Amino acid sequence: MPDQSSPALGLDGRDDPPTIELGPPLPDPAAPTYPYPAPGPGEPPGPVYVVGDVHGYLEELRAALHGQGLIDADGHWSAGRARIWFLGDFTDRGPDGIGVIDLVMQLAAEAAAAGGYCRALMGNHELLFLGAAKYGDEPVQSTAGTASFLAAWRLNGGQQSDLDRLEAHHISWLSRLPAMAVEDGHLLLHSDTTAYLEYGESIPDVNDAVHGLLADGSVDEWWDCFRRFTKRFAFRGDAGPMAVHELLDTYGGSRIVHGHSPIPYLTGAVHNDDGQPPHIPGPYVYADDLAVAMDGGVTMEGRLLVARLPIG
Repeated sequence: MPDQSSPALGLDGRDDPPTIELGPPLPDPAAPTYPYPAPGPGEPPGPVYVVGDVHGYLEELRAALHGQGLIDADGHWSAGRARIWFLGDFTDRGPDGIGVIDLVMQLAAEAAAAGGYCRALMGNHELLFLGAAKYGDEPVQSTAGTASFLAAWRLNGGQQSDLDRLEAHHISWLSRLPAMAVEDGHLLLHSDTTAYLEYGESIPDVNDAVHGLLADGSVDEWWDCFRRFTKRFAFRGDAGPMAVHELLDTYGGSRIVHGHSPIPYLTGAVHNDDGQPPHIPGPYVYADDLAVAMDGGVTMEGRLLVARLPIG
C-alpha cells in the first residue's frame, strides 16, 4: 500500500476523499458466538455437558456419552444443539488415548454440523504427551533432579501405542486447545490450582500465553508449564473457597468446574473399608458449593463422569 492515496478529482474541480469500503459492522465482543447454524430468534442454545478425565478409556467414554443420549449406538453425535466440554486428560494410563482423541475430534465436526458444539480443554497430560513427542529424552531441570518429558510421561502412565499412533493432525489439534473457558456462568478448568493466575489476568491472556509457549517455548519453559498445571487441591480445606474466589474474580463465572484430581482423593475415600473400589455417585460439589470436581477416578476403578450443568 502507498503512503498516500491519490485523490480523485470531483466534478466541481475539488479533490474528493477516497471512497472507503466500510464492510459489515464489527461484532460485539461481549455477544455469544455459535457455530453454524446459529439459534433462531428466541431459540436458546442447547444444554451444556462436561466430561471428566478420560485417560484412554475409550469404551467407558462411549458408554458414558451414550448413556446421556449424546451419541448413538454407532458412536455418532445425537445431541442436536447440545454443548459439550471435555475437561482434558485424554491419554495415558488407559488403553486407547489416540482413539479418545479421534472420537472427540469426530464429535466436534458432527456437533458443529448439527448446531451444537463439542470442545475441549488442555490438561496437564496433554502437555506431558506433547512434550514427550517433541522433546523425548532431552533433559529438563526438575525439582526431583534432571529428568525428561519422555521419562515423566512413562512414569505417569504413558502408553507407547499412543505415541506410535500420534500424527501431525493430532499434535496440531492438541496444541490449540484452550487452557480455560467460561460457559453459562461456569469457569471451566482442567486443574484445581491457582497456577492459571501466573499466565494472565483474563482468559484470552492465559490461553494465548500457553499457546505461545507451546509454539516458541524452550524445553524448560514447557516443563515449568506442565509442572504448574500438575498442582492440585487448591480448593480443598478451609482456604479453598478463597482460592476459588480469586479465580472467579479474575476470570469470571460464579462456579468452577474442574477435572484433574480424582474425587476419591479429594474426599479421602480412596478405598472402602471392605477393600472394594470407591463408590462415586457423581460429581463432587465442595468449597462452599463453589467448585465441582469431575474426575470420577476411572483409572482407579471409579467412574468416567459425564454431567449436565448446572450440578447440584
